[in-house]
Amino acid sequence: MPGKSEHEGTLSFMTFAQPDLYQRLGIDPAATAAAIRSAYRMLAHRLHPDRNASPAAHRAMAQLNEAYATLRDPDRRQAYDRLRSAPVAPPPRQSQYDASGRMVIDFGRYQGWALSEVARREPEYLEWLRRHSSGARYRREIDRVLSERATAARR
Repeated sequence: MPGKSEHEGTLSFMTFAQPDLYQRLGIDPAATAAAIRSAYRMLAHRLHPDRNASPAAHRAMAQLNEAYATLRDPDRRQAYDRLRSAPVAPPPRQSQYDASGRMVIDFGRYQGWALSEVARREPEYLEWLRRHSSGARYRREIDRVLSERATAARR
């Protein structure tokens, strides 16, 4: 692709839920090549499995090596910086309805549950959700589910 480094594709797997590569090395994103090398050597000395008996030492060293390999190479670092500064798209919203056509909550502790299932388990939560701003899009369905539940309880 025009304008892209040959290394940019190799960075596309990165998830930013993990600490970024600069944080792994404990350096500022504006750090010089010498500062990157110095930080790597200091951490490698401390984290290397031959010197560190911790069970997590191998993983920590692998993460450190990944960070250093990317940040020491100017092309890979530039590609990483572009990815790092790019806006992250929010995850796609789940469907509000399950396969049976029941409205499903798409957040919180009952994420993926149909409103009718929540009503059986914890009707107080639905009453709270109905009043809360995050439940605005569910209000009509919550009213219907709670009304059905009240009608069934009277029988």
